[in-house]
Amino acid sequence: MASTYTIESLLRPAVELNTAFVCLAAALLCILAPWVFALSPLFGAATACAYLALGYIRLRQALVVLRYRRNIRRLPHYTMTSKDMPVSNERLFIGKGFRWTQKHTQRLTDTYLPKYASYVEPTPLYVRARRIEEQLEYAPFPLKLITRATKWDIPLNPVRPLPPVGGLPRLHGIEPHEGDVSLPLGERVGHSLVLGTTRVGKTRLAELFITQDIRRTRRRAGRRPRFAHRIKKETPQTAEMNLDREVVIVFDPKGDADLLKRMYIECKRAGRLDEFYVFHLGWPDFSARYNAVGRFGRISEVATRIAGQLSGEGNSAAFREFAWRFVNIIARALVALGRRPDYEQILQHVINIDALFIEYTQKYFAEHEPKAWEVIVGLEAKIDRKNLSFAMKDRPLRVVAIDQYLTQARIADPVLDGLRSAVRYDKTYFDKIVASLLPLLEKLTTGRIAELLSPDYLDLEDPRPIFDWMQVIRKRGVVYVGLDALSDTEVAGAVGNSMFSDLVSVAGHIYKFGIDDGLPGADSGKVAINVHADEFNELMGDEFIPMINKGGGAGMQVTAYTQTMSDIEAKIGSRAKAGQVIGNFNNLFMLRVRETATAELLTNQLPKVQVFNSTSASSANDSVTGNTAFTSNTHDQIQSVSVPMIEPAHVVGLPKGQCFALVEGGNLWKIRMPLPASDPDEVMPKDLQAIAEGMRKGAGSKSEWWDAPGYQAMSESLPDDLLDGFKHLADSRDAQ
Repeated sequence: MASTYTIESLLRPAVELNTAFVCLAAALLCILAPWVFALSPLFGAATACAYLALGYIRLRQALVVLRYRRNIRRLPHYTMTSKDMPVSNERLFIGKGFRWTQKHTQRLTDTYLPKYASYVEPTPLYVRARRIEEQLEYAPFPLKLITRATKWDIPLNPVRPLPPVGGLPRLHGIEPHEGDVSLPLGERVGHSLVLGTTRVGKTRLAELFITQDIRRTRRRAGRRPRFAHRIKKETPQTAEMNLDREVVIVFDPKGDADLLKRMYIECKRAGRLDEFYVFHLGWPDFSARYNAVGRFGRISEVATRIAGQLSGEGNSAAFREFAWRFVNIIARALVALGRRPDYEQILQHVINIDALFIEYTQKYFAEHEPKAWEVIVGLEAKIDRKNLSFAMKDRPLRVVAIDQYLTQARIADPVLDGLRSAVRYDKTYFDKIVASLLPLLEKLTTGRIAELLSPDYLDLEDPRPIFDWMQVIRKRGVVYVGLDALSDTEVAGAVGNSMFSDLVSVAGHIYKFGIDDGLPGADSGKVAINVHADEFNELMGDEFIPMINKGGGAGMQVTAYTQTMSDIEAKIGSRAKAGQVIGNFNNLFMLRVRETATAELLTNQLPKVQVFNSTSASSANDSVTGNTAFTSNTHDQIQSVSVPMIEPAHVVGLPKGQCFALVEGGNLWKIRMPLPASDPDEVMPKDLQAIAEGMRKGAGSKSEWWDAPGYQAMSESLPDDLLDGFKHLADSRDAQ
């Protein structure tokens, strides 16, 4: 076999077929005319069997060469329906592929040699067929039949077009014997990073992972249903109690309709629709509601989540610290008043702290000093604004009176002291130092977004559910977060950062106390929390670093999808922090990228290997001995050279839907993901259908151009027959 030699020779004519045909002919002669070989019929049959055995061996060797040559140019079609996708409780299915070794580097190097170009590059007939299709693009119907014939996608067509995936098929075709590739679930807690440029399969890979995460169900180790000793036979209800599903949280900044549909269908297939939440900024009527600062372990977390989104570089650090302190003062006062903080209330009191100061003092004096208001009213009547300090001249007289009373009474209350210090700031100076905080809060409270991020917990007529991360995790929920970044990038980034920060806080609580802390019969167990963050560079901030650095202890399993390393660095604003983020991902999936530095993130981690090449050498020497005039010598020299296992150019040349994966401690795998096959899925509900259709239109699908906002004005100024003509032209253009 070729594999027993130092240099394989698979890019060559399949000469073994000649031997196979000769053996077949000889076997037929041995059976039909054994006298040709001077054999008896019995010995002829035995000899025919020997010929057939030899022919079979040579035919198998020929098929290896033919299959290798075919895969170099065109890979077999690989599709899979979501229903057929394998789901394991031990491993995460990725696709088909093989482990990359020195052998594959050797084969790939051979494909670039000029002598093998005829086996690798498209044939002249293929190139001519594509040129004919270009020339006959606007040809009349009879000639169109030629292009239809050349485009016919069947194996019998010698010039059928390649799949529209681009790249170099040889990168995967060098290994004909591929198998299913999967990742042990124990490796996912080390987090995974998926890099790839636009439209190369990141979302498809995300669908693979998310589908398995939704459908995966494990039996709880060491846990039995309550009162299990009284149950003679496990019923479906008790079996459900004894099963543990995984939490799935998907952040989708741009809004992918197919991803939303896939999540809904998989939740329905797995019986998890009651656990499925859809949060979408672009569709507030159908979206669930979420308060990013409504749940916390310590009150200071509210200020951290909000101020953490402000810039902390250079002179901005001081302003961020003041914003943190001021938000913390407001949050403490709201909690003391028995109200749950939200963005609207915080913005309201940042703009006007006086109302909160008065409201809290009313509550405090009603509980501790009921007669204080008589003194305050008396002080208010005696106030002369001319005698007030510059900072208090613009304050309401009631605020000034309360401040004077507190000076006399010397009351020690931390919340009251904080509010008092805030109202004593000069109004002009105060507006300057909160100038960076107000734009952030306005992003989160403008328009109908306020309904989603500052929900009214007392409105029982609103059917939209309200969720928080701890509730989702305890319920083993599935959450789709659509941030509508194409409509408003700033708001999408702010909301995404708030959710990440809240999730980090919840992870810290789980790490310390477990999931069921405070519930009857609680234990300290943890559950797998799968966080999928598409285009995560648009969402991340400083709060993302502790999530991937320390979140694994709480069961966080982050899978982040982005395009380049530069996107991470540009968003986070520091090359060192970007390196810190990337360094916490143990699993790397590299699809096609266009930035060399990003490709080197993979290639620089791989060792160098030895590849061999053969060089023909010949020599001739004069000879004076005997009748020999000269002697000659011809031989092949085999040399080795050290080369990288793969080059950045190979990463740039990956076809769509294929990737290199560096997993399980640095093992390199070459993988291709299955293409989605036709799958007649169940129909989505009308509200989710409306969201999906709107997302498709917003993503630039073929929307009807006459439905644009300016169409109404145009229809008033143009006659109906002319507008109908425009529509007819558009229909004919789309049909072509």
